[in-house]
Amino acid sequence: MSTLPLINLAVVGADRRGRLSLLAHQPENGFRLTAACSLTPERLSIYRETCGDGILLTSDYQKILDDPSISAVFVCTPDHLHEEHAVRAMQAGKDVFLEKPMAVSIDGCDTILRVSRETGRRLFVGHNMRFFPVMQKMHELVQSGAIGEVQAIWCRHFISYGGDAYFKDWHSERQYANSLLLQKGAHDIDILHWLGGAHTRRVVAMGKLSVYDKLPRRKAGEPVPSVEFNTANWPPEATSGYNPVIDVEDHYMVLMDLENGVQCTYLECHYTPDDCRNYTIIGTRGRIENYGDHSAPGHWATVHLWDRRTGYSEMGHQVFRIPHMDGSHGGSDPLLVEDFLRMLRGQPTVGATPIDARMAVATGCLATQSLRNGNNPENIPTLQIKNR
Repeated sequence: MSTLPLINLAVVGADRRGRLSLLAHQPENGFRLTAACSLTPERLSIYRETCGDGILLTSDYQKILDDPSISAVFVCTPDHLHEEHAVRAMQAGKDVFLEKPMAVSIDGCDTILRVSRETGRRLFVGHNMRFFPVMQKMHELVQSGAIGEVQAIWCRHFISYGGDAYFKDWHSERQYANSLLLQKGAHDIDILHWLGGAHTRRVVAMGKLSVYDKLPRRKAGEPVPSVEFNTANWPPEATSGYNPVIDVEDHYMVLMDLENGVQCTYLECHYTPDDCRNYTIIGTRGRIENYGDHSAPGHWATVHLWDRRTGYSEMGHQVFRIPHMDGSHGGSDPLLVEDFLRMLRGQPTVGATPIDARMAVATGCLATQSLRNGNNPENIPTLQIKNR
């Protein structure tokens, strides 16, 4: 049993992604999950099974905010509620783990940062892709100088499950999601910043709603289907029950100019038959590319390095096989939660900073503005709040 002071934790938005909080229930290490909030508390039996009968299961998150014994809160509610819930938790004296995207607007992000500074509460944003072993290997190669000075990075994100996860519920509505360049793109924009060594200063984009606006939708008031990643849901037009309102785009093409001169391309499509991310990093002395973004038993992701002149070479000059790691999202989620727990103990963290999270949202928001308003370039506004 840990001799460190016990830190009590809670989760708001305990369904789906909120179950990440269960990884933090480590009484033997001084962390205890004592409350979970969801609008459907009948689904929360797993919390009692994991944390014991003493855990509070509620549909009223004010009970969590009012409990002085709770030191930190996981905020894993829908994206448009992140700002409200993070701000109220910090104003109630809680440190916060905030699921990405940080908010659905630049102003929302800046409000969260301002409240963190004013209250002195610590803020951690859940950009788990920095903990993907594939991404860590590519970052390691970049930092080692294996490809010289980075000049360009391309990311292609193929999303086969767009119709399963994003066009049957609130994700398909601008009023809740802004655009999928936040819900999905914020992950990759942050990685492009991390690999490129700087944030975006100027962005331009194109995109459109090309498939899901033509498919059969359920009527307003009908039950929302549960998220099911089903390979039988193919092609998209063979599936029904889509959200009554669909006004976000289903593919995007984004160009980013970083503060250090590195240039990036991000492509996102929600109706591909396959599911993967492919990054290419080009430097003055070579390039790196990944095949697969995480390993699973019997399926190994690899990172490939080309570092001398050649003709067509499928595998490159070095191949790094990425080991399988246990845990959700290719083993990244346990590492993400451990980083948050280090923050709660006042120890250094290695993940994305709140400033990094804000800049990913700012890039996604202004790319969305660009594609919806004539494809004009947009400058990212300067952040006035210093990083904590």
